[in-house]
Amino acid sequence: MLTRLFHSQLELGLAQAAAAFITAFAVVIFGRRRGIHLERETLIAMLRGIVQIVAVGFVLLALLQAPNWSSGFLLAGMIVAAGSISARRAKGIPGAFRISVTAVALGAGSVIAFMTGLGVINAAITSLVPVGSMLIANAMNTNGLALNRLRSDIIGKVGEIETALALGADAKTSVAPYMQASLESSLIPAIDSLRSLGIVWIPGLMAGMLLSGSRPIYAAIYQFVVLAMIFAASGLTAMISALLVRKRIFSPADQLILRADAA
Repeated sequence: MLTRLFHSQLELGLAQAAAAFITAFAVVIFGRRRGIHLERETLIAMLRGIVQIVAVGFVLLALLQAPNWSSGFLLAGMIVAAGSISARRAKGIPGAFRISVTAVALGAGSVIAFMTGLGVINAAITSLVPVGSMLIANAMNTNGLALNRLRSDIIGKVGEIETALALGADAKTSVAPYMQASLESSLIPAIDSLRSLGIVWIPGLMAGMLLSGSRPIYAAIYQFVVLAMIFAASGLTAMISALLVRKRIFSPADQLILRADAA
C-alpha cells in the first residue's frame, strides 16, 4: 500500500517509520490501560532511536573513506555509551556507570579483539564496526538485565543476606545464589537466539550476505559465528559486572551497603 502512495525512497522510508511508530505506541497505550506506564520512556527511546540510526547512516558513509585504525575510537565511544545506558538499570548500586563501562569494555572488547586477531572478524572498518557494535549492544542489554535482577534480588533479600553474614558467612557466599540467578536470567535471550537460529528467525546479517553474493552455506555458518560471539561477549560482560557489583555493595567489614531507600 505505502509503495503505491510514495515513489521517493526517502518519502517511503518516512512513511514506513511513521507506521512502525504508530504500531509500537499503540501497544504502549494498550498497556497503559492495564496500569503499565511506559509512555514517556518509550517515546523518548523511539525518537532517540530514529535520530541516532539516521546519524549512523551518515557516519557509515564517512567510514568508507576512513582509515581502519579509527574503528577503535568508534568502538570505544560505543562502549562508553553502552555502559551509560545499562547503568540506568542499576540505580542505587555505587559506581554503576564505571562498573558497566568496565564490564562491557572487558567483556565485549576482549571478544572483539580476540576474534579480530584470529581473523574471524575482518579488520576492515566497514566490517569491524558493524559486527563489533552488535557484540557491544548485546553485551549492554545483558549487563542491564543482570544488574537489574541482581539489584532487585539483593534488595528483596536483605534480611536473609544479613542473617547469613551474622552467622559467619562471607560476602561472596551470602550473595552467591542471587548472582547465579541474575547471570542465568540475563543470558536467556542470547541462549534462545542460538537455540532458535534458522527455525524461528533468519537474521538480517545472513540475508545481507546472501544479497551481496556470499555462498548460502558460508552466510549461514558466519551467522552462527556472530551469535556465538554475542553469547561469549554477553556472558563475559555479565560475569565481570556481577563480580564488580559484589565488591561495591559491601563495606570493608562485609556489611551490606545496598538498601531499598538508596535505589
